[in-house]
Amino acid sequence: MRRRSAVPPAPLPQRHGIDPVRLRLPWEGPWVTVRDHLVERLPVPAELIDAMFAEGAVHGVAGPLAVDAPFVPGAHLWYHRELAPETPVPFPLTVLHRDERILVVDKPHFLAMTPRGRHVTETALAKLRRELDLPALSPAHRLDRLTAGLALFVLRPELRGAYQGLFQDRLVRKAYRAVAPFRPELELPRTVRSRILKERGELAAREVPGEPNSESRVELLDHRAGLGLYRLLPHTGRTHQLRLHLCSLGIPILGDPLYPEVLPETAPDDFRDPLQLLAAELEFTDPVTGVELSFRSRLELSAWPTTPKH
Repeated sequence: MRRRSAVPPAPLPQRHGIDPVRLRLPWEGPWVTVRDHLVERLPVPAELIDAMFAEGAVHGVAGPLAVDAPFVPGAHLWYHRELAPETPVPFPLTVLHRDERILVVDKPHFLAMTPRGRHVTETALAKLRRELDLPALSPAHRLDRLTAGLALFVLRPELRGAYQGLFQDRLVRKAYRAVAPFRPELELPRTVRSRILKERGELAAREVPGEPNSESRVELLDHRAGLGLYRLLPHTGRTHQLRLHLCSLGIPILGDPLYPEVLPETAPDDFRDPLQLLAAELEFTDPVTGVELSFRSRLELSAWPTTPKH
């Protein structure tokens, strides 16, 4: 049994706030050169891989690799993938707090937290790394692309585990606000518990029979014109938990493209109907300093404006 060795530092810098792709060569295989393996492994034409080697774009721990570099079992490789054009999200990403350890921002609707799928450069992490010159920045938790509000990032890699552990151990007090239909017969506040299943490859999660693995408290703050403003307190952090729990109560959140039904995907530049869900409050004891920290989002939900329009 081979021991897992430490991953060496990347020999390539970030590009557009994005880390280079890292691959590890298999321990066994028929390949004579690194190029042979990449041609078989990567879903791109062989000509593109040859061009990457010609440009010195494929790196090992000692630097660029030649096209005839021998295959070395277990070796690490790095390269930058070609980035497709992305539609810029036309809403600001606002810094609310920054110290030597953490960064707290107000993330707008439609902006993904971290690079994934077709959202790479237009993500909160990539933008903050670029604009604030913070290449070591990393997220402490997840926040859905369609959800706006408070997001916490860690500036120093050695502190990442401490802040991520707060969320994993449920030591962060979070509160959300949402706009959804108002049902006068619905008794609130109440706590919703259910078993949520989210399968890989499926867009929507679903509730299934079994021991509950999710819990949310739902409170009604106000109502007008058939709509309610709700305060949501998640005790657990399942994918789409709040969206699914409100839908199960018969009050699906406005602008939700997945619940109660999966709607056709909108165009990448269609930002007209944001999900009316906001991560509004974040409170925790700083694991490094022991100081109680409390943050409030400055954003508002467009379906429930609090600022008069002139």
